[in-house]
Amino acid sequence: MSEEVKSRVIGLTGGIGSGKSAAAGCFAALGAAVVDTDAIAHELTGPDGGAMASIEKAFGRPVIATDGRLDRAVMRRLAFEDPGVRQRLEDILHPLIRAQAEHRCQEALAGGAPYVILSVPLLVESDAYLSRVARVAVVDCDDEIRIARVAARSGLSREEILRIIDAQASRQARLAIADDVIDNGGSLDNLAKQVAELHRRYLAEITKISAIG
Repeated sequence: MSEEVKSRVIGLTGGIGSGKSAAAGCFAALGAAVVDTDAIAHELTGPDGGAMASIEKAFGRPVIATDGRLDRAVMRRLAFEDPGVRQRLEDILHPLIRAQAEHRCQEALAGGAPYVILSVPLLVESDAYLSRVARVAVVDCDDEIRIARVAARSGLSREEILRIIDAQASRQARLAIADDVIDNGGSLDNLAKQVAELHRRYLAEITKISAIG
């Protein structure tokens, strides 16, 4: 990714249940382009997805659902039982996701977007993504709020949710790399106000960089 493109890419991250997707939606409503690595991963692991042949070869037919997509429940169980499984899956998916994300960032900027929100759940864990963004915005809230949100939408047990949280970077690690923190412990209106303020700042910074260039 060129420095010119990187200067207009903002990394957005947050732990499961933090409301990262809601924040990304607020940015999109204001005119920013959003490139979501989770969405790309779902495309790659959907029926006829670009990663499915390699996944089936690596893990066998049991991880493939009847409609041809990745059976995420089976994959999650295997990964928690054996950390090596998770690493093998990441080795297949991550290069494909990064390539697609970079292409979509470039495409969005070429199409006139003022800047791109690159939404990456595991941004803290990935130097490859950190090196591709100009700033990092972290969506943050209390762990108990996150657990309640995930339980309400997924039906997962508290134990299962805590295992997912423990497998991700800690809240402290995310905050340590944040250039901007979005507090999502309150209402959607409060979230939208914070995003609107960041949007104004990002546009002002891009305008300044463009003037210098």
